[in-house]
Amino acid sequence: MTQVMNHHPYFGIFFLFVVTVVAFNATLLAARFVSRKLAKLDTEKLKLTIYECGPEVTKQPNTISTQFYLIALLFILFDVEIIFMFPWAIDFKLLGWFGFAEMVLFIVLLTIGFIYAWKKGALEWHSIK
Repeated sequence: MTQVMNHHPYFGIFFLFVVTVVAFNATLLAARFVSRKLAKLDTEKLKLTIYECGPEVTKQPNTISTQFYLIALLFILFDVEIIFMFPWAIDFKLLGWFGFAEMVLFIVLLTIGFIYAWKKGALEWHSIK
């Protein structure tokens, strides 16, 4: 039976996969063990102090306005959609009128999405008060 398994075409790949999984898990467990043994678990007052120069920072809320994420998302969305126009522009003659009609439809849908976002106020920055 061992002879048959050694001559299988994928035996080497399977063996390397098993060795890799075992080595990865062994390294992970060893790193976890060593780090827990070497880590200093006590909390010192010096460790928790501010290390930057200047006045001590007052506590500020760690929240970022969702408006920032919305504008970033809209930027990425419209930016990626604009990138789709470059292959169309390169093969414009090859695509003909069908390609032109598809791009007009694409631009119309992109414009509708932009107008919708604009009307909903997604592009206006609201300050936190």
